[in-house]
Amino acid sequence: MIEQQLWHPVMASNLVRDTPVACSLLGQALVLWREHAHDGHRVHAWADRCPHRGAKLSMGRVLIGLHGTRLECPYHGWQFGGAGGCQHVPAAPDFVPPASHRAVAFEARERHGLVWVRLQPASQALGHVQIEPPAFEPAEDSAWRTVLCGPYELNTSAPRLVENFLDLSHFGFVHEGWLGERGHAQVQTGVVDEGAGLAGLVVRDARAWQPRAYAGADEGAWIAYRYDVPHPFAAILRKDATEGDPVSNAIALFIRPDGHEICTAWFVMSTQGDTSTDQELIAFQDAVFAQDRPVVESQTPRALPVGRTAPVAEVHGPADRVSSAYRRYLNRLGIALGTC
Repeated sequence: MIEQQLWHPVMASNLVRDTPVACSLLGQALVLWREHAHDGHRVHAWADRCPHRGAKLSMGRVLIGLHGTRLECPYHGWQFGGAGGCQHVPAAPDFVPPASHRAVAFEARERHGLVWVRLQPASQALGHVQIEPPAFEPAEDSAWRTVLCGPYELNTSAPRLVENFLDLSHFGFVHEGWLGERGHAQVQTGVVDEGAGLAGLVVRDARAWQPRAYAGADEGAWIAYRYDVPHPFAAILRKDATEGDPVSNAIALFIRPDGHEICTAWFVMSTQGDTSTDQELIAFQDAVFAQDRPVVESQTPRALPVGRTAPVAEVHGPADRVSSAYRRYLNRLGIALGTC
C-alpha cells in the first residue's frame, strides 16, 4: 500500500510534551512521546500497544531519570527506551529483556510545526523516494513569519481537499468579496509541469483577481500564483500581488487521511511584509476555510473520481487543467485511498 510509504502529518508538535499522546494514522493506533536527550527532545511514534500484554502505551507515562528517558507501560510498568527496546521489568528487576521485547517503532520527524510519521520504509519502485517530509522553504527562512492553522476535520477525502486548494476558479463564488469576485471570475491557469515519481506537479504563472488576497490587504489586485504538489495529500502555493506591493505569502496544505472519506488538515502560513498579528492571520484562514467547508463536504462522491471506479463521471472545463493534472498524478502513483 503506497500510502503507508508516504510521510503524513499526525499532530501539532506543541501538543506532544511531557506525557504520551494517542493518535492514529491509516488505521494504525499510535502513541507519540518525547525523549529528552542531550541533542534535543526527539519525538517518537510507536504502535500504541505494549508487547507484553497489549495495554495502550498512551495510558502510561514518560520517565526521566539517570538512565535517560523511558516510556512506562500503565499495566505492569515495563519501561521502554527511545529505540523501542524494553529496558526494565519492575516485577523482575534482575531480568535482562532480550531484543524481542520491544515496542513497534515507526519513523517520525518534526517539520513545519507538525509531527510526521511514515509507517513503512519507501520502496525504490516509487521513484524519487522522499527521505523526509515535504519541504516548505518559506517556513525555514528567518525572513518569513510562519503560523500554523488548524486542525480542521472534514467529512471528505484528502484528494478532494487538495483539488479544492489547487482550484482558482471557485474564488469568485465560494470566496466572493475575499479571494474573488463574480465580475472577475476569469482566471489564468498558467503552465502545468508534471513530474515523475513522487515529484508531483508545478504550476507557474497562474493568476486570479482578488479583492482581499491576504489578511492585511485593503484593495483588490491581480495575484500571481505558483503551486507545488510534492505529495499526494499536500500542496504549497506562493502568491505575490502587483509590483510594488510589499507583501508576499506562502501557504502549505498538509493533510492526514483519516479514512476513505474523512481527513484532517493543517495550513502552514508564511508571510513577509504582512503587518497582521498571528491571531489575525489564523482568523483570516479560519474564515476562508469556513467558506470552503460546506461546499467541499457537499461534493459527491466524497472520494475524488480519477477514472478508475467512479460511480458517476465528472466533466471538465478549460479552467480545470491543474486539477486534471493532479488526478493523473494520483492515478500514476496508484493512490487508492480517497479516490475512485
